Amino acid sequence: MTEFFMPMEKVPTTTHQQKQVTVKNGKPVYYEPESLQAARAKLMAHLSKHVPAVKYTSAVRLTSWWMFKTTGKHKNGTYKTTKPDTDNMVKLLKDCMTDLNFWTDDALVASEVIEKYWADLPGIYIKIEAI
Repeated sequence: MTEFFMPMEKVPTTTHQQKQVTVKNGKPVYYEPESLQAARAKLMAHLSKHVPAVKYTSAVRLTSWWMFKTTGKHKNGTYKTTKPDTDNMVKLLKDCMTDLNFWTDDALVASEVIEKYWADLPGIYIKIEAI
């Protein structure tokens, strides 16, 4: 099992879904806008400190808790029910984890638990379990 917490004053809210497309020479070219590049770089920097010595090669459960900084109207530990959507957030996270060799392919993630909260200590909690 791999388990860690990445404290972050500002949890990335830019998602993988925000890729853009342009047409060059009559062909579509996909690119990442600056906000997506920054979110990817931030996740890569934080995740790189926690890469397991041996990457996972069989089915895993990925648990991720996304904890956003509390504000005046939100209390610590209450669920966040506004954007970004959990499925969009976790796609970028899994892509970064694949690039860093947490596993051979993110297709190995056969079970996911994704939750988002308001928290006094913002950041992302990650747990990977072989199943």
